[in-house]
Amino acid sequence: MTRRQRSVDVVVVGAGPAGLAAARGLADHGAGVVEVLEREAVAGGVPRHCHHRGFGRWGVTGPQYAARAVEAALGSGARVRTGITATGWAGPLTLDTTGPHGLERIAARAVVLATGARERPRSARLVPGTRPAGVLTTGELQQAVHLHGQRVGTRAVVVGAEPVGYAALSALRRAGVTVAALTTEEPRHQLGRARAAAARLGHGVPVLTGATVAELLGRGRVSGVRLRHRDGRLTTVDCDTVVFTGDFVPDHELARRGGVALDPGTRGPAVDGAFRTGAEGVFAVGNVLHAVEPALWAAREGALAADAVRGFLDGSGPAPGGPAIEVAAPLRWVAPNRAVPQVPVEGFVLRTSEALTRPVLVVTQDGRRLHRQYVPRRALPNRTLHLAGHWTGNVDAVGGPVRITVGGLGGGILGAATE
Repeated sequence: MTRRQRSVDVVVVGAGPAGLAAARGLADHGAGVVEVLEREAVAGGVPRHCHHRGFGRWGVTGPQYAARAVEAALGSGARVRTGITATGWAGPLTLDTTGPHGLERIAARAVVLATGARERPRSARLVPGTRPAGVLTTGELQQAVHLHGQRVGTRAVVVGAEPVGYAALSALRRAGVTVAALTTEEPRHQLGRARAAAARLGHGVPVLTGATVAELLGRGRVSGVRLRHRDGRLTTVDCDTVVFTGDFVPDHELARRGGVALDPGTRGPAVDGAFRTGAEGVFAVGNVLHAVEPALWAAREGALAADAVRGFLDGSGPAPGGPAIEVAAPLRWVAPNRAVPQVPVEGFVLRTSEALTRPVLVVTQDGRRLHRQYVPRRALPNRTLHLAGHWTGNVDAVGGPVRITVGGLGGGILGAATE
C-alpha cells in the first residue's frame, strides 16, 4: 500500500497534557500548521480515565481536565487527529504513521515527542507464579472501570503504596471492590492523598510495608498473593484481583527508533532546559522525560517547550550542546539532564532511591560549586524532589559534566542555606 505524503510545520506525537499544551502554545503564536497525533480513539491522555478530582488549577476530575485541554488546543487552531500511530521515521523530521485512513508519511519542520509513560506490567517485574486472570496495572484497571464499565473482581490487593495508589483505590472503590491490602517493599508507605482515600473506603485497609510479592496464586483466576516480609516470614492474602501500581517507564520506543539519545537515569530522551534532544529539530516533553509527574507539571512543560520550538523555527534559539547533568547515589536521576548556559530553566525534577531526611542538594562543575539547596522535608523514593534552575547561567558550556550530590555525600557540604 502506498503512503500518502504531506507536510506540516510541527508534528506533536501524543495528545496528553504535555502534547496538547505544546500544540496550543505553538498554534496560538503563529507557528503554522500544528498537528497532534494520538494513537487512542479519544484525545486527552491518562487524565481521561482518572475520575478523581484534583486536576489542574481548577481541581476538576481527570475527564473534565482532559476535555478542557483538548478544547483549548483545538481553539488555538491546532489539529488533533486520533487513532493515528507513529510507527517510525523516514528521515530526521519525517514520520511514518498508520491510522483508519491508511498509511501516511508526514514531514515537518519540528517534531515534539510527548508520548508519556506507562506502568511496567507483572511480566516485566518478574513476579513468580501462574498466569491467572485478574492481574492488572493501574492504567488497565482505570480503563476497565471508567471507560468500559467492566466488572474487575470483588477483593483486591494493590501492590505499591505510593501516590498512584490513590488512583487505584479510587477506581476500585467505584467498582465496588473490597481492598484487602496495599503492599510495598519500602519500609514506609508513600501514599499521600491515597492514605485518606483508603480511609474513605471504610474497610480499614491495611498497608503492609517491607513486603515483597513472592508469588501469585491461582489457576484460571488469581486466588491470592504470597508475600515475603522483611523478617523472612511468608504470608498469604486471599484475593481475586491484583493491581500493580507505579514503577513507571517512559514510552520511548519512537524516540529510540529515531536515534534520539536516551538519558541512562530517566530512560527517556536526554534534553536540555529548552526540551531539545540531541537530534536537531526534535523536542521531547512531559512524562516521556520523567516517569511520572502530575498533569499540571506536564502541561507547564508543554507550554515552555512551545516557546523553545518557536525559537528553533525562527532561528532565534540558542546554539545546541552543553555538558551533561549527572547525579550521584542515592539520587537516581534528574530532568532536564543537559545544561546550556543560555537556556534559563525554571526548575529540575529529581528522584532518590532511598529516604533522605531534609537533604541538601549540591550542584558542582569541575570542582566549582554552582548551587546549594536545602530541602525542608523528608525526601522519599517515587516522590518528586524539585531543584531550582537559576544556577544554569553559571555553567561552563565547554566544561565537564555538572554533578548533583546530596550534602555529605560525594564531596557535598551539609548546610541549611539556599544560594
